[in-house]
Amino acid sequence: MDIATRVWNHKWKIDPIVRSLIDTDFYKLLMCQSVFRNRPDTHVTFSLINRTKDVPLARLIDEGELREQLDHIRSLSLTRGESTWLRGNTFYGKRQMFRSDFMEWFENLKLPPYHLERVGDQYELTFEGQWPEVMLWEIPALAVLMELRGRAVLHDMGRFELQVLYARAMTKLWQKVERLREVPGIRIADFGTRRRHSFLWQDWCVQAMLEGLGSNFTGTSNCLIAKNRDLEAIGTNAHELPMVYAALAKDDTELAQAPYDVLADWHEEHEGNLRIILPDTYGTEGFLKRAPDWLAGWTGIRIDSGDPATGAEVAIRWWKERGEDPRDKLVIFSDGLDEDRIIELYQQFKGRVRVSFGWGTLLTNDFRGLAPGDRLAPFSLVCKAVSAEGNPTVKLSDNPKKAMGPADEIARYKRVFGVGQQEAMDVVV
Repeated sequence: MDIATRVWNHKWKIDPIVRSLIDTDFYKLLMCQSVFRNRPDTHVTFSLINRTKDVPLARLIDEGELREQLDHIRSLSLTRGESTWLRGNTFYGKRQMFRSDFMEWFENLKLPPYHLERVGDQYELTFEGQWPEVMLWEIPALAVLMELRGRAVLHDMGRFELQVLYARAMTKLWQKVERLREVPGIRIADFGTRRRHSFLWQDWCVQAMLEGLGSNFTGTSNCLIAKNRDLEAIGTNAHELPMVYAALAKDDTELAQAPYDVLADWHEEHEGNLRIILPDTYGTEGFLKRAPDWLAGWTGIRIDSGDPATGAEVAIRWWKERGEDPRDKLVIFSDGLDEDRIIELYQQFKGRVRVSFGWGTLLTNDFRGLAPGDRLAPFSLVCKAVSAEGNPTVKLSDNPKKAMGPADEIARYKRVFGVGQQEAMDVVV
């Protein structure tokens, strides 16, 4: 595919940014089914948060164009082929992962309205409504903002300049692939949907990884690309679940129990490699210290904030204390990774645990140093649940720079969850 020519032709709008309701991460659909089953009527608000304040999205992106893309997403519904793939495909070795009642609901879904307002040099973009509906806005909203920012930068480039840009980006990625394929046994999946450069670029990156790494490339989190390329759809659950469950807690006792209630609900629905703990929402060490014994029997853990090596050591120590053999457990690293860190972590932990990587933004959006003024460098944009039934949500993370929520609630959560001194780390993406 000549991506540069397709980018050039974006001026004629032949490529909508989001092409399908399944142009989203697999974990969103798994979580959506869990929410649909357990908390379908919960009223939740999601909001866009640009952590990189020096990227003035409202100056870069035309509001009319943004609305056009968001309105297009609201017009989408599942196609027959997409529904057949979700209903009949095998995911994680299990056929009919998605129940018929959930699929009937999803087949009739149109995403609910959005609220968009310019505030200074940023956009305020929010989604309110029943949790199963509004949660599906998160990934496409991020994809739209990321790609429109990229298009704004690329707009004034000529065709040959674009060809050189993408040739350099392709070379940069292929050099990473060449380094990774020299490491036998390494296992990597694409986790780069939410902050990708573009859909076309993510699709190209996935194909490059597949050709370069072969069976060591384990799949993609993007459902549409997984369907189109006949790949494994990869994903489990995310911070959204414990954040909303915690916000619904009536007192401190219920609050302390909320992260485990989430996983108890998950335990009833899933098995095997879908039983992956994400422990850092309110601090990894405290979460594991108070965890019920049955959680130690789960397949593994995903490390998504703080120092990844420290997080893995904490998990290994916890498994040993609970009588589990860490060599049988899976550790998935997924925070701010690039090839150097991937190789370093693999060499450090291979043989001690089963090691895997979810490679995100620096796989699908590493244009650092390739555009004048580094204007295509990735930036940290998130879309999070900010309230549930009128109560604010809180995320503490193992990195205080990723914390979110009102200051008084953050203090309360730190007290309830026993979060002590934390080491601040720069948020890469």
